[in-house]
Amino acid sequence: MTTKNFNAILNKVKQLIPPLSPEFHKGQAGRICVIGGSEEYTGAPYFSAMSALKIGADLSSVVCVPGAAVPIKVADLFPRMHVIVVGPGLSRDNLMQECARGIITKAKEKDLSIVLDADALFLVQNHPDVIQNYKKAVLTPNVNEFKRLCEALNVGFDESQKGETAQRLSQALGGVTIVQKGKVDVISDGEQILHCEASGGLKRCGGQGDLLSGIISTFLSWGKAYQAGLWEHDQSITASEIPILASFAGCSIVRESSRVAFEKFGRATQTSDILKELGSVFRKDFER
Repeated sequence: MTTKNFNAILNKVKQLIPPLSPEFHKGQAGRICVIGGSEEYTGAPYFSAMSALKIGADLSSVVCVPGAAVPIKVADLFPRMHVIVVGPGLSRDNLMQECARGIITKAKEKDLSIVLDADALFLVQNHPDVIQNYKKAVLTPNVNEFKRLCEALNVGFDESQKGETAQRLSQALGGVTIVQKGKVDVISDGEQILHCEASGGLKRCGGQGDLLSGIISTFLSWGKAYQAGLWEHDQSITASEIPILASFAGCSIVRESSRVAFEKFGRATQTSDILKELGSVFRKDFER
């Protein structure tokens, strides 16, 4: 990607960010619900929810109670939410997977944007129909999850053509946005292909994907506010562009925050250190 293209994308992303105004009330700048967590994995939903707040979302809720009634209870929250994140720490337990499937179905009925990560991708791998053709969905697979999704959707995996492979996977899923995490993050909505090549830290601590899911969800919620005309703008960004722009923003912020944290802590860098850098990185690179 050329510098010119990068700057053009960055300028579009900045247009999605709501101004800080005394006229707004609590919740208008983003209400996020993270669904995940299990007895084995408690930190993942925390990092996802906190990253959304660190970037600028107003409210971030976590739902991680197992049980068959969860989809019904969570659906009661949906009228108050802009975006849901499904998967951080979810586990592959059959009950949790079925709960996630019910929650995603309910979210689609409410026309909510959805970010799917971690074990929610295992659900998509086994039941692609749960998200097929839902263009308000963003999937954030790592390299192994990406390969398994390609196999499940009969998409040929070619290491030398990552962008085209991500594009074909998106197309096979009906135009959902794919964020293929890796040395270079590859993003495609089935039409466009973006590469996020920003340098990150060399300590590959677990949990950075959780941060990414929360940040993407915040930008998706701002995209909804943009569409609703919460502030005055030129309406130049279409609804179909918002998922890929939100994804690019998330990848850029996580990579830069990881780099800054690594410069301070080196091998000792933890996800909590990266979390602390999100706000300052956002202000430096994205604040209008």
